[in-house]
Amino acid sequence: MSSRPETQISSQMWSEKINQANKVALLTWVKETGIQLVQINGQRKYGGPPPGWAGYTPPSGSEVFIAKIPQDIYEDKLIPLFQNVGRLYEFRLMMTFSGLNRGFAYAKYMNRQNAQEAIALLNNFEIQSGFPILVCRSTEKCELCIDGLAASLKECHLLPMLQELTPGLKSISLHASPFRKKRQLAEVKYISHQAAAIAKKNLVEGSLCLCGDQIEVAWLTPIIKQELHNVSVPGNLKALPLSWSHRSVLPQVSSRSMDCHMLPTKTSVLDYLKLQCERHQLGPPVIFTKCVQRNPEDWLQFWYQVVIPKYPSPFSGFIWIKPDPSGLEDHEKVKNFVALQLLKVLGYPVM
Repeated sequence: MSSRPETQISSQMWSEKINQANKVALLTWVKETGIQLVQINGQRKYGGPPPGWAGYTPPSGSEVFIAKIPQDIYEDKLIPLFQNVGRLYEFRLMMTFSGLNRGFAYAKYMNRQNAQEAIALLNNFEIQSGFPILVCRSTEKCELCIDGLAASLKECHLLPMLQELTPGLKSISLHASPFRKKRQLAEVKYISHQAAAIAKKNLVEGSLCLCGDQIEVAWLTPIIKQELHNVSVPGNLKALPLSWSHRSVLPQVSSRSMDCHMLPTKTSVLDYLKLQCERHQLGPPVIFTKCVQRNPEDWLQFWYQVVIPKYPSPFSGFIWIKPDPSGLEDHEKVKNFVALQLLKVLGYPVM
């Protein structure tokens, strides 16, 4: 599937029971001002560039990071506040599926001077009584580290996963992990801070329910870089194309780590997932699968995508399976494994 479609802001995107008054105020402000907000990849964005923009992209150092934002505050309060300092090129507010913000945002100005003025004027500004916000220079980090990868993991396996799951991938380097014995650490570089931040969010959320090995995803710091230089085993650097499609992530799984005893006994897992979705009025899930490669040990790698009509975003990712000697069709086996993972992610009981 191609990148997740951009969605204009609307009340249908939210749980109407959470923070309803402020959401109505935001929608009213959007209608009155004609401002365009687009929600994509767990964030809501204005501009980048704004309407009527005909200049160059602002230089590095023109963006500020905003933290400690009360979760019920939206753009109708934030954008006018930061526009008082100077014209905004872009404003990005990180969002939850329930419609609350995640407590932080990014404001990019036309130049570095406006960014410095925003820090001086708005750091510790009380956006609500007793709630001072933090405003500082955005570091615009572009590198992540993924630690805890299996020592047997090959580049030919890791590259397709990262290519599908994270956009803007520039290069990777595999190292022996200096922190976890018999594990590998991937040093991953992206074309921009925004691409790296989106990748971090996707990979962290994807690893929370990871079956088997526990993977840790973090910003690559100078301390970690120094530790990597102290490890004698060199990594393999691989340059990558600069455009990859984005996916929402369901935890990566393999049939080797699946708890098969947890499967419902009187029906398939896929049928059980459909039943649960119907009970919760989400609509019937649709699962797409495609076999993308076979390794020398005859394990098959499948790409999958799951669309649930009334769930905010699709899930997709990769899974390795061993062809079933009993003759069970491979695609059906994948769908059942993915359905079991979805039951866990959605918090539904697994029989």
